[in-house]
Amino acid sequence: MPLSQFKGFGGVVIRGDLRGDPDDPLVLLVHGGGQTRDIWNDAAAALVRAGRQVIALDLRGHGESEWPADGRYEFGAYVEDLRAILAQLPSRPVIVGASLGGWVAAVAVGEDGGHLASGLILADAPPDLDLTNIRKAAGTLRAASETAKGAWDPRMLERFDLEDALRRFKAAAPKIRVPALFVRGALSDITDAASASRIVEQIPAAEYAEIGEAGHLVASDRGDLFSATLLDFLERRIPRFVPEYRSGSDARTLRDALGCFATGVTVVTAFDAGGDPVGLTANSFTSVSLDPPLLLVCIAKTSSSLKALELAEHFAVNVLHIGQQPASTLFAVPGEDRFRQTPWQRGRHDAPVLSNALANFECRRHQMHDGGDHVILVGEVLRATFDPRRDPLLYFRGKYRRLHFS
Repeated sequence: MPLSQFKGFGGVVIRGDLRGDPDDPLVLLVHGGGQTRDIWNDAAAALVRAGRQVIALDLRGHGESEWPADGRYEFGAYVEDLRAILAQLPSRPVIVGASLGGWVAAVAVGEDGGHLASGLILADAPPDLDLTNIRKAAGTLRAASETAKGAWDPRMLERFDLEDALRRFKAAAPKIRVPALFVRGALSDITDAASASRIVEQIPAAEYAEIGEAGHLVASDRGDLFSATLLDFLERRIPRFVPEYRSGSDARTLRDALGCFATGVTVVTAFDAGGDPVGLTANSFTSVSLDPPLLLVCIAKTSSSLKALELAEHFAVNVLHIGQQPASTLFAVPGEDRFRQTPWQRGRHDAPVLSNALANFECRRHQMHDGGDHVILVGEVLRATFDPRRDPLLYFRGKYRRLHFS
């Protein structure tokens, strides 16, 4: 079985099994503390049979992954490991995390990481632990470290901050914006049904499933029922099929397909006939020619700014950086007094120019074309400035994004 290798936080090497067809949707399996990737053997086999590619990881200090010499086993190190691994994958996986792995996955996805995953399954990741359960869990892990010497580093027990893990898990839950499922073993003595229900209520659009005859180690106690629950959720919420648009069918599908082309975000500005600044957010923007210097933007025919842009001899295209997301949102909402809340100045060529943008293009109207429900505005670039120190605000599949540097 091929062994995948990733570079985690601080350069720690993380390893895992790779199974299945690389063209199939990817599922990433993350085990709990004091375990190894072997707990996923049944689930991984079921997923591959159902047409999913699978990577089952060993966490740092577990199994065949590196045991860091400096003993870095704080919760944040595990989270950063997973974020680093997600950034190295060729596609956004569904993450399945058990106990500690569930905490790690929820925090990695919830804390500004939703763009790195397509779904999340938490297998008995307890949202609350009282003193009795803490002692029980610690005792279980210590006993396991004696009977499974060499499988995981017992230093983890000394370095891991349980309170930090629970705090960040509960804070991240309401921020999770991917399809999610919480699975609990009905016989679990670590995660009770009431606390599981409370955390599920915190996660937008999450589902809850309970598996009878299974304890806290739900994925291995009843691997058959766990795999069936997992596959049912995946086929309903994150299906394998590729959506298809054909002429005359659902326009939403076409829009979603077009949204797969990542773009920058611009604000197009001009002065109206009365000398007041107008503007709107647009991501349909592209360069056209260097000689002569031409660019184009597409303006919806329903836009309140269209008439001013059709009449104005000059206009500006302002490319936004990651710190200007509020401006993008502001200029996308009709009726707002946009320029009172946004720093700007009159450009050299009689168009409003947003201050401190990533780039500003001051243009003379060159041509206008009918583009269905949009007007295609072609401009001749008279002046352009840009700031090489800033990074662009991106838009992909209906959400704002930022560059990731590996």
